Amino acid sequence: MREPPPAVADFYDRHPINETQVLEAARARGAAHRPLSPEDLWHWDQDHYGGLPAVEALARRAAIRAGMNVLDICAGLGGPARFLAHRFAARVAGVDLTHSRCAAGARLTALVGLSPLVRLVRGDAQVLPFRTGAFDAAVSQEGLLHVPDKGAVLVECARVLRPGARLAFTDWITHPRLADNERRRLSEWMAAVSLQSIDGYRRLLARAGFAGVEAEDLSSEWIGILRERLRMYRRLRERTVARLGLARYEEYDQLYAFFVGLVEAGKLGGARFSAGADRASF
Repeated sequence: MREPPPAVADFYDRHPINETQVLEAARARGAAHRPLSPEDLWHWDQDHYGGLPAVEALARRAAIRAGMNVLDICAGLGGPARFLAHRFAARVAGVDLTHSRCAAGARLTALVGLSPLVRLVRGDAQVLPFRTGAFDAAVSQEGLLHVPDKGAVLVECARVLRPGARLAFTDWITHPRLADNERRRLSEWMAAVSLQSIDGYRRLLARAGFAGVEAEDLSSEWIGILRERLRMYRRLRERTVARLGLARYEEYDQLYAFFVGLVEAGKLGGARFSAGADRASF
């Protein structure tokens, strides 16, 4: 297995949403003197846009039901994987390239008693470490922007899904006005190593063997989420500086303000995709 690109590993090793922050927030909210439950983490461990409703939207589009084997690609701390296991009684395998995220996610999963249903595996989404036809559904949330070869990921998703199973994911998308220097800054600052348009993703999904591709532009919905996240981050300035230092706080604040500005300017956005695996088309 290849090592994660240094920018990706560094970005998530120093990300303000991490195991320590999740546990401190959950315990401060009343879970300090009893065992943690999955629900205790839900408000804090969803490191994606839209919170639990966004996970449920993907679950509907992937047709996830009780007893299914579900793959979560670029699973990070495992928040969505734990939610899918607890809410839908699914067995979830999460794969992520960054060691610190997998290890922290496994500890959080054990703390809330979901290890029998959720396993987090360090692996490369471009070469998934699972057998052909192993999964009944697959999901991913805003993780593919860190993957250089998105076409390879989608081919691998089609391989590990059984025929007729569904893939549903969200990711950042580009609009024509995004400039080359802005792309470079996104890559340097937040390891956004490759970005696709909606039409580009449609083509990649079809080429990978998926059928019935559906795409929804979420850009206008995400603007409000991004603005609130930036306000929340700034409200937590004192706590964040105490944990990460002033330089890291200001670095992330500058990054996020730049990010929000691109979305507000219509240069960057988000989209939700879903499709069915059609093994016969290979």
